[in-house]
Amino acid sequence: QRRVLDEIRADLAGTVPMRRLVQGDVGAGKTAVALVACLAAVSAGGQAALLAPTELLARQHAQVGAQWCARAGVRSALLTGAAKPRERAELARRVALGEVDIIFGTHALLSDSTSFPRLRLAVIDEQHRFGVHQRLALGEKGEAVDVLVMTATPIPRTLVLTYFGDMDVSTLREKPAGRKPVDTRALPVERI
Repeated sequence: QRRVLDEIRADLAGTVPMRRLVQGDVGAGKTAVALVACLAAVSAGGQAALLAPTELLARQHAQVGAQWCARAGVRSALLTGAAKPRERAELARRVALGEVDIIFGTHALLSDSTSFPRLRLAVIDEQHRFGVHQRLALGEKGEAVDVLVMTATPIPRTLVLTYFGDMDVSTLREKPAGRKPVDTRALPVERI
């Protein structure tokens, strides 16, 4: 993880916006890498947004992120389509005023009503579950936004982008110390 974090820190410090794919197995630490990158963007005076394809995954990121943010004195929030209209409007207002440093969310982050005064980093988890325009839309909510995409399963289009130099690649090959092995099982249909 240290090598990948060093690559991301160098990208964030550079003059050209980052376009980096972080790939690694489930449990390899992609979320931890993304959170460190988000905190680095905030410490540089910016905001960060982490886009997840499902509400469940966005909530998981927000829970873990809230713990990290609390320790760092960083303000975070969660925005999903399930939020009531009044809640969404209030949160969008706070984000637009810069009162939220890191926002976790689903497609609701892409809506026209969500704007960022100083978006520095856009993180897209499970990037293969978003269309090309959706992935670009979050980065276009700011100027010279660094973009970090994460996946456990890169799709052919992503591999072509990395091959032709439009995206740098970092691979997490080892799992963090103490991580339990992933247990994948097939369940009978009646148990699902």
